[in-house]
Amino acid sequence: MSGRKPGIDWKKELRYAALLGIAVMGIWSFVAKPFYIPSESMVPTLLVGDRLVVSKYPYGFSYLSPFLPVLPKMEGRAFGKLPERGDIVVVKSPSDHKDWIKRVIGLPGDTVQMQDGILYLNNTAVPKRAASPTMIPETDNMPCARPEFRVTEADGTRFCRYPRFIETLPGEQGTGRSYAVLDLLFSYADDTPPVLVPQGHVFLMGDNRDRSADSRFSPEQGGLGLLPIENVVGRAEFTTFSLDGSQRFWNPVSWFTALRGDRAWMSLRDGDE
Repeated sequence: MSGRKPGIDWKKELRYAALLGIAVMGIWSFVAKPFYIPSESMVPTLLVGDRLVVSKYPYGFSYLSPFLPVLPKMEGRAFGKLPERGDIVVVKSPSDHKDWIKRVIGLPGDTVQMQDGILYLNNTAVPKRAASPTMIPETDNMPCARPEFRVTEADGTRFCRYPRFIETLPGEQGTGRSYAVLDLLFSYADDTPPVLVPQGHVFLMGDNRDRSADSRFSPEQGGLGLLPIENVVGRAEFTTFSLDGSQRFWNPVSWFTALRGDRAWMSLRDGDE
């Protein structure tokens, strides 16, 4: 009896690897994919360094959903369904063709306008009430927007203390989504002309109103403009974990010390009261 070990069947191994790759691509294309928050446009709801899961199927599928390099550009969605106002969605930006994350504000047929920092939907002001300030720890990837918002505790811990407001979108029988927004200072995007959302499009905004390029700006200005529904990639569901930016690749200990433990497994479909 020979003691020689059987050789590796490289054809079989490559076949298994190819099947695994196809399975992963299929899940990412049709079911869900991970997403990383790279900017402050959705603060205070989402922080830079948050990781989350985006489901791909709730709104149907477009040419941007599966195998982007393969399918030709097409309008609309297969098995399509409109998002709900207040949904947090990942979209394909027409300005840089990257994935962005924003909140759905206007649906087809809605008129959207900003007046003196107040959101108007169909000529009616969306309720906006002051809430307690949000205290966000200042970290490597989240420095305070301006020095006057920085607060230093007795132990030296630094926070960004931002004024916070709660908006409540209209919904059936008063069940519209409520969520927190930041409005730190006046900007020219606080006053915009009324815009009618055409069929097959949505109007999106970031919760951090002074630091979000969204539907208030055209793609030529670096924003989203009125976004075609086929550019919606999926719906944000929940966070998985969050890193504060202090992690270093060569220091495994920092991978754990950088974790924001309180931000794991947060639902992104619940309202903010």
